Amino acid sequence: MNDIVVEDLSFAYEGTDRLILNGINMKINRGDFVCLLGQSGCGKSTFLRLLAGLEKATTGSIKMDGQEITGADLDRSVVFQDYGLFPWMTAGDNILLALRQRYPKRKKSELQKIALDVLQDVGLKPDVYKKYPKELSGGMQQRCAIARSFSIDPSVMLMDEPFGALDAVTRAKLQDMLLNLWSHEDQHKTVFFVTHDVEEALLLATRIFVFGQSPSKIIFEHSVKPEERPTRANLYTSEPVAKLREALIANINQDVMSHIE
Repeated sequence: MNDIVVEDLSFAYEGTDRLILNGINMKINRGDFVCLLGQSGCGKSTFLRLLAGLEKATTGSIKMDGQEITGADLDRSVVFQDYGLFPWMTAGDNILLALRQRYPKRKKSELQKIALDVLQDVGLKPDVYKKYPKELSGGMQQRCAIARSFSIDPSVMLMDEPFGALDAVTRAKLQDMLLNLWSHEDQHKTVFFVTHDVEEALLLATRIFVFGQSPSKIIFEHSVKPEERPTRANLYTSEPVAKLREALIANINQDVMSHIE
């Protein structure tokens, strides 16, 4: 069964006739790790907002388990590049805020245990629970945002360049952490991960979709075969990975050149 089905999706902001997305079609199976790859400004983040139910399609539809997405839902969580933590709340309270919406009838002590457990899952110590975002590094704040997202146990995680503002070492550590969390679940969550970094897409994805320049359409898609999935150790030495990297870069560059000409 397809978890997410996108049919002939187009989008323009209200009051304009300038299309941002034009004719997007996609079928995603439950548990796929989908990377949306493309140049800045091509509509990847807009597409994620449509998946989240924060925007409404101009034409076409997005369906989840056969039901059209018409608004936000706790079964689809969002992790933003800027962490999205409320600065006047501690890390623990930021997580509790989401948990209270998800589990309104549970006791506070139960929710606090869930929050502490997910903080541990993302590699943070218990004392982070009582710290404010300003007391945490960017990497720690993003770990808290990911912990909050996992805590409400969504079926679908929507991640908008969550590691884009981090240094290379922290970014690599969080990529590995995310893959570990996703791969060790009994039933994988479906992940949509926006990036403009080819290496990041290669490392994370089971499915890759390349978006062209606006008005954006899908110019390349690929289901990653088991033998093509790299580890960090062979990301630059595996021949199948090298071939896929070349195809991704070639399609992106060809699209850029067509708009320059």
